[in-house]
Amino acid sequence: MVKEKILVIGASGQIGVELTLALRKMYGNANVVASDLREENPLLHGTGPYVSLDVMNKEMLHVQVIRQNITQIYLLAAILSATGEKNPALAWHLNMQSLLNVLDIAKEEKLHKIYWPSSIAVFGPTSPRIDCPQKTIIEPTTVYGISKYAGEFWCNYYHHKYGVDVRSLRYPGLISYKSAPGGGTTDYAVEIFLEALEHKKYKCFLKEDTYLPMMYMPDAIRATIELMEAPVENISIRTSYNISGMSFSPKEINSEIQKHIPELHTTYAPDYRQQIADSWPQSINDQFARQDWGWKPEYDIASMTKDMLQNLEAQESE
Repeated sequence: MVKEKILVIGASGQIGVELTLALRKMYGNANVVASDLREENPLLHGTGPYVSLDVMNKEMLHVQVIRQNITQIYLLAAILSATGEKNPALAWHLNMQSLLNVLDIAKEEKLHKIYWPSSIAVFGPTSPRIDCPQKTIIEPTTVYGISKYAGEFWCNYYHHKYGVDVRSLRYPGLISYKSAPGGGTTDYAVEIFLEALEHKKYKCFLKEDTYLPMMYMPDAIRATIELMEAPVENISIRTSYNISGMSFSPKEINSEIQKHIPELHTTYAPDYRQQIADSWPQSINDQFARQDWGWKPEYDIASMTKDMLQNLEAQESE
């Protein structure tokens, strides 16, 4: 069996930190190289190799891949939905060029596998709102969504034309207690926990009845690894897999937290992110992920809320 050597690009981000730690547990600390433009996240300190890396510098990236004997790349660097709307040209450039750089190097160096996340942001107002299927009308209205949808086709292209084994998930909103969210429209679902514990009040930037697909980070990390570990013959989707955890509204997560922190008072002041949220489906159909590689979420809103609060309280008391 060939020894895998994995490079995680964007390792200090919301997904990157937890994914890096999970991969190090599986493959051994020395075999997972973390990289980012930012400083190393404190949670990664001392757990394995770290390199400062700009994914937009293709030559530098290529040198690292050869020098470190990399066989797999997880590309997590991206500008997310809400941040992307503030600088569309930059979001498009970074989200596209980083992927093309990685795909080109993967083709040239015959890397074993590439992981690149897509998002529910690929869907738009013309996509079905409820139980949105894998194959449907897709007309994204944010630059983030446009870049992710274009990226899905690049992945598909490099797989069919050059045999690059690139795999992808359309993440819903991700909720985590370990690292801060990175400028997405679903960030309220993390902020509300932090504010509930600290101030017992929260001002939400979405309307109370805005339903969006969400997933607890442990499920997202497990889904990512299960997809990447699945036998190649099981992978039928080479754009990006729909994946589902739970769907809820700000009002519902507020009620769930109130079971643990009754004093929490939430007000609603929708801003520009409301328009983005309104363009996305309320729930996702992920039958292909279930069929192809046995995907099944473990957390619902109640178990996720309980776990989030326990872990955040434990962090506070450290």
